[in-house]
This record gives sequence, structure tokens and C-alpha cells, in this order.
Amino acid sequence: MRIHVQHVIVVAWLLSLAVVPALAHPHVWVTMKSELVYAPDGSVTAIRHAWAFDDMFSVYATQGIEHKTKGAFTREELASLADTNVTSLKEYEYFNYARVDGKKRKDVFGDPVDYWLDYKDSVLTLHFTLPLKTPVRAQSLEIDIYDPEFFIDFSFADEVSPVTMANAPAQCAVTTVRPNDVPPASSQRLNKSFQPPSEAFAGMGSRFANKILVKCP
Repeated sequence: MRIHVQHVIVVAWLLSLAVVPALAHPHVWVTMKSELVYAPDGSVTAIRHAWAFDDMFSVYATQGIEHKTKGAFTREELASLADTNVTSLKEYEYFNYARVDGKKRKDVFGDPVDYWLDYKDSVLTLHFTLPLKTPVRAQSLEIDIYDPEFFIDFSFADEVSPVTMANAPAQCAVTTVRPNDVPPASSQRLNKSFQPPSEAFAGMGSRFANKILVKCP
């Protein structure tokens, strides 16, 4: 029972968006590494994510989960929590939003596969593969990752290549755009979004999207 209750609390904290407009700032931080997966014909078939949660949330999320070794959790011990979190993400489209050749595409991604949680150095990391329902071949592919209500603050890992490609055509190139890459004028507009009324916060997360951009000839 303790584990069941804990899972409910974790999902509520991670995904309970009703209170976010009043809070107007993130309460969970996620650092991302991602990999785009290609088929032999040059189409994108999936994106693999590794989402590392901030240490405070990691400690909170693992409270009450039975484990054999103090300060450590096995993949098996975290399996139930992984199931709960991945299932709950579906309602929010897994926080991944796609544009193909400049056009928004809805319902692009299927349910995650090959997912698990690991716990290392007090950091909880969710690994999952998000398949595309239909493989995409395009000159331009953009995947925006963000929480529309800005309860969760996503950011790419602080390294040269936080996003890679597996088996991609040689002529394709991937770049990333972080929220702090926006021009100064846009930044000033973002600052104004933190002023009342609270309704102004609805959907504000898209302004803090992390973008994966793929260009192919």
C-alpha cells in the first residue's frame, strides 16, 4: 500500500497542473538527453529520451519504495513507478510536439516502449523510447519539448551534443535550440508574462520550449 500511495503522490506532483497558473514557476526540473532513431530508408521512427530529475524530486519520488540496498534502487524496484509515470504522461502527449516541414502534426507519437527508471548519485532518470506512429521522411523535422503549464522545466544536458542521431542519412544534421537562445526582444516579452492576471500563465510553457531541429536535403 505504501508504494501505491507514493505513486499517486508522485504523479500528482509531477502532472497536477490545476494549481500551476497560481504558482507560475516550475517545481520539477528535468535535464534531457535524446537520440533520434532512423530506419534504413532514412525515415525517423522514434526518439529515445533520458530524463534526469532534479535531486530534490528524485529523493521525494523514491520515498516509501522498498529496496534492499540503502541509497540505491534497482530497475526492478523502480518498475512500478516507471509504469505509473509513463502511463500518466500520455494525457500530455509525453510533452513532445512535432512539426513536419513546418506544419504542426498532432497525434504523432505512439505509447512509449523500452522504458525504465534508474537511480544513480541521488538522481532518478526516466529512460523511454517514443515511437512515431508513422515514420517520417521530411526535409525539416522539429520536435518541441515542454510542459504547457510550466510545472516542469525541461532543459537539454549541458554538453556539446545533448541530441544525437542513430543511423541517420549522412546529409542530415541536427541542432538544438534552448529557451535562453531567444533574442533580447523576445526575452522582454517573456518577462512580462510573469505579471498578473494569473490567466496569463495558461499555456506559457511553450515559450520555454527546447527544440530539436533536423534538416535533410
